[in-house]
Amino acid sequence: MVEIELDGKTVEVPQGSMVMHAANKLGTYVPHFCYHKKLSIAANCRMCLVEVEKAPKPLPACATPVTQGMKVYTHSAKAVEAQRSVMEFLLINHPLDCPICDQGGECQLQDLAVGYGKSNSRYEEEKRVVFHKNVGPLISMQEMSRCIHCTRCVRFGQEIAGVMELGMINRGEHSEITTFVGQTVDSELSGNMIDLCPVGALTSKPFRYEARTWELGRKRSVSPHDSLGSNTTVQTKNNKVMRVVALENEAINECWISDRDRFSYEGLNSADRVTTPMVKQGGQWLETDWQSALDYVASSLQKIAAESGVQSIGALAHPISSVEELHLLQKIVRGLGSNNVETRLRQTNINGAASAPWLGMPVAKLSDLDRALVIGSFLRKDQPILAARLRSASKRGLQISRIDAGGDDWLIPTLGLAAAPSAWLSALSEIAAAIAKAKSASLPAGTPNVTVSVTAQKIADSLLSGANSAVLIGSAAISHPQASDLHVLAQFIAQQTGATLGFLPVGGNAVGASLVSANGPGVNSLLSGDLRAVLLMNIEPDSDLPNSQQAREALAKANTVIALSAYQSADLLEVADVILPITPFTETVGTFVNAEGRAQTIQPSVKPLGDSRPAWKVLRVLGGLLGLEGFLYNLPEEVLGEGLGDNYCTRLNNVSSIASVSNSNAIAAGLERIADVNIYAVDQIVRRSPALQLTRDAKRGNQVGLGQKLFNEMNLKEGDSVLVTQGDRSVTLPVTLEANLAPGVARISAGTSAGVKLGSMFGPVTVSKA
Repeated sequence: MVEIELDGKTVEVPQGSMVMHAANKLGTYVPHFCYHKKLSIAANCRMCLVEVEKAPKPLPACATPVTQGMKVYTHSAKAVEAQRSVMEFLLINHPLDCPICDQGGECQLQDLAVGYGKSNSRYEEEKRVVFHKNVGPLISMQEMSRCIHCTRCVRFGQEIAGVMELGMINRGEHSEITTFVGQTVDSELSGNMIDLCPVGALTSKPFRYEARTWELGRKRSVSPHDSLGSNTTVQTKNNKVMRVVALENEAINECWISDRDRFSYEGLNSADRVTTPMVKQGGQWLETDWQSALDYVASSLQKIAAESGVQSIGALAHPISSVEELHLLQKIVRGLGSNNVETRLRQTNINGAASAPWLGMPVAKLSDLDRALVIGSFLRKDQPILAARLRSASKRGLQISRIDAGGDDWLIPTLGLAAAPSAWLSALSEIAAAIAKAKSASLPAGTPNVTVSVTAQKIADSLLSGANSAVLIGSAAISHPQASDLHVLAQFIAQQTGATLGFLPVGGNAVGASLVSANGPGVNSLLSGDLRAVLLMNIEPDSDLPNSQQAREALAKANTVIALSAYQSADLLEVADVILPITPFTETVGTFVNAEGRAQTIQPSVKPLGDSRPAWKVLRVLGGLLGLEGFLYNLPEEVLGEGLGDNYCTRLNNVSSIASVSNSNAIAAGLERIADVNIYAVDQIVRRSPALQLTRDAKRGNQVGLGQKLFNEMNLKEGDSVLVTQGDRSVTLPVTLEANLAPGVARISAGTSAGVKLGSMFGPVTVSKA
């Protein structure tokens, strides 16, 4: 530790710290623009000049290392004069846009100009002009003349997002921040550049000119679009969500959020919102009142239970639903005498499934790992912020290994086994065999007899050499037909190497769903066609279930389909008989349990739209109308207390209940489909965000990804049309090259308009040139 004196106060900081770190520790504010605690030091704005005893001139606090006994003055006459001079330089070319600038009211330059700027300028020449650039549907670079070249956006792309999309060209007064020639900004974390920009050079394109910052109300919230539970601030005006920004929480999302978390709010204001209960009569949809709709639902359920038995009633819910909603839904189904409730919408193999799968550790502990094996994950798109945390950890020495189909670039150095889905069990068996040999342990019964490849041996050696390791099971492994076998081998590898076994849960409240027992016999069982009454909550059958054709056929056989949904869609209007308009997460109290098992309760940001109602209230009334016990709740806190309980963390569990490998549910050989759930197709809200649907990632969801070998064999070029056939269903799609994709694999996303026209997420497909 080094002791220095700053403005007469003594402070101790670690060796190698900068003066800025010492000031921050004391709570002393030093004006700055380019410095950011999460980014490397650039020292190019010079706003943080301070006086250091015996130094001939002021020094930048962000780039001056502390030395023992150093005396620093941050607000002396010499320091302030230097800061005022820098501010004068910064304002020389800055346009006088404050009255119409979108950043007005939350602009660092504006704030500091009040304290350090002059009332008039000595500069009489013409100000420079920087022409605007079109970098995509999310970020506006219309006013780049405002840029002060702090390079925060450049450093964020390189260091946090993992891809350098912006850079500086030219020199002196001709310097400007721009993209590579003709390129757009396409990172799934790009919106953080807007927050980082200390002036109004980078602004939000969807929010641009929508409201002034001082007009907005603010509510703390949580993003339910993935299982991280990123903390956000929802900003509102006139009972409408206008903007979502990051809320710092070092233990979860640090100070970042993904573009999905940031821009999906547009879907909350979609024209598809249902605001009045609707009942289908004679094939026609009629609006009705709540009492009539709920009476109709209750009488239908009671009639079907009496005529077809209680086991003919079931419910499917999206894990974007809150703990309160899921608890009451399963309570109604089980109160009627059925066990048919499910939220694991894409998990088709639940043999031996863990009772409450979770990350296995606090999210922050991922930063301390030295070894990790990730099995079957589209990590960067499934969990953007978690991927950024692992990316930062890799720079500090974390070695990451992966088993998947390849194709998607994590922007992290990895040691990978890229294989077709049918070969994942074999690939994992190779690693298990190498570890078993090193540990003189017996492999789980039924493990395939394999020859250990060089890459598998390297992965095994990496895990065996780690002191703090993790084995993580991703979304593709969870939805894999051999998920139970992959789980057994992953568990064996974790036990033998001393690693933590964890899951990367699919859905914002997937962990909470397990904790309130909102899972039963599995989605395949519920979609077998035996149910006569089906309740759907926050689900669109075509987009949210693993096989849209199977789902449509099963729901067509039901006597009644009751949809609790905030939105209407073509598929829902076709299969449902009743639509009860419920509110999205911004319009109700709701609790979400994230991947690390942390329960976070949020309050409504706006009032319910139209005649829609919070789902927990709808289910409470429905339970009463059905004559079920225990539905006399007054507050959501009562529902939460009953559903989650006090010691819910003790019920988190990643252990498989089977110990052997069955090697069943194998995928047929041939060209195999691998289906990611497109990053902008994960739930009803995200799918309705116009800005997100214009991104490159969204467009990729309606393309077929093929590897280099198939590209060459079929003589294809980027954008060519190909005919994809799966079973008896076909669709013509544009093709894109994914050079790292394993041989014999075609990537076709699920949840998209293209994906719903095909069958299951895994299985043989044929691709031919259209």
